[in-house]
Amino acid sequence: MWERVRKLVCPADRRSAKQRERARNLRWMARAPWAALLALSLLAPVASRSDAQAPTEYQVKAAYIFNFLKFVEWPGDSQDSGSKWVVGVVGDSPVGEELTRLAEGKEVLGRSLQVKKLQSADSFRDCNILFISPSERKRWPSILSTLRGSSVLTVADTEDFVGSGGMIQLFVEDTRVRMVVDVSATNRARLKISSKMLLLARVVGTSERGVGN
Repeated sequence: MWERVRKLVCPADRRSAKQRERARNLRWMARAPWAALLALSLLAPVASRSDAQAPTEYQVKAAYIFNFLKFVEWPGDSQDSGSKWVVGVVGDSPVGEELTRLAEGKEVLGRSLQVKKLQSADSFRDCNILFISPSERKRWPSILSTLRGSSVLTVADTEDFVGSGGMIQLFVEDTRVRMVVDVSATNRARLKISSKMLLLARVVGTSERGVGN
């Protein structure tokens, strides 16, 4: 009898596992509006040839990069509306093209966005974020050496970037864009990563230091 009562009070959830997971994610997004755009990247698959309505892999990666500006604290960072966020791009990549397109007329936290295509290592340290294209993999040692001691957030979408000294690596898994964050590398650059952002990441080099609220 009690089993029948239990079934009446708590009827079985006949949704598929995927439907239940999506419902949990949507409830989580409602509780955490700060992460809506980043979480959207996790929930929505990137576009395939048969699904032109979904965002492309490169659009999602560009959205991630701009959202990092909201969840990373730079040393001595202020909310001066007269200053610009500078996102540098090294090498050729569709992500760089999407960054340029998305930045037009946009602001983040009251500051305008500037995307710069960079060649000279002398200008790398002037960025808030530096995206390093796959074409520049052989230059990783020299680029990262140039940035040593600076507070530039380095991002790439190339395998082994984090293991080679980079800070954030974007990758596609099961048609979703994911990220790996090396907090040891961000700590050395005196960057504080929001704990809210780290909830959406695979974290390596775990440390309590350098993690914000």
